[in-house]
Amino acid sequence: MTRTESGDADATTEYVVVLDVLRHGRQGDDRRRFDAAPIAYALGESDFRLLELTLVEDADVSIGDRLVVSPVADSELIQSVEELSYGDLSNTATAEVDYVVEDIVEADERRFVDFYNDAQPITLRLHQLNLLPGIGKKLRDKILESRKRQGPFESFEDLEARVSGLHRPKEVIVERILDELRDNDVKYKTFVGRDGQ
Repeated sequence: MTRTESGDADATTEYVVVLDVLRHGRQGDDRRRFDAAPIAYALGESDFRLLELTLVEDADVSIGDRLVVSPVADSELIQSVEELSYGDLSNTATAEVDYVVEDIVEADERRFVDFYNDAQPITLRLHQLNLLPGIGKKLRDKILESRKRQGPFESFEDLEARVSGLHRPKEVIVERILDELRDNDVKYKTFVGRDGQ
């Protein structure tokens, strides 16, 4: 039984979700296919970092598996962990990342609803809420007014019900996370690369 399966983890444990497994190593690796170590591409649940995991030989890892990478990677499955960029992902991992981000946001709704509750100005002219796709000055002001008058939002459904014009607040968060993953030049990284949002 691995640490991931046994639940032997605490609050500092960092989990990732596997996006793709390459049993014969990275595409384009010059080594003979049977000499290359198996690797997996994965996405961090807390900080959305993209990682390449070098797996131990015969590691029983599949797409969608949840693994521990920190503070110590699960040594029964993982030899090493390295960060990588979106452009380094395989086609399968690229296709899978959209679904995994959506699943993470859905599974941890409180964390992402709290973004709407806690968002603050970044500069005199720019607010964190304005970083979300489709949220301009008017919609931002409606969100701020509602949370001031009625208190924190309880759920995505509560957000949508209380703020007219705000449609699909969960999908808005998912879209922002994907934009931050795909574009290294995004100036303000709100979700990617930041721990414990």
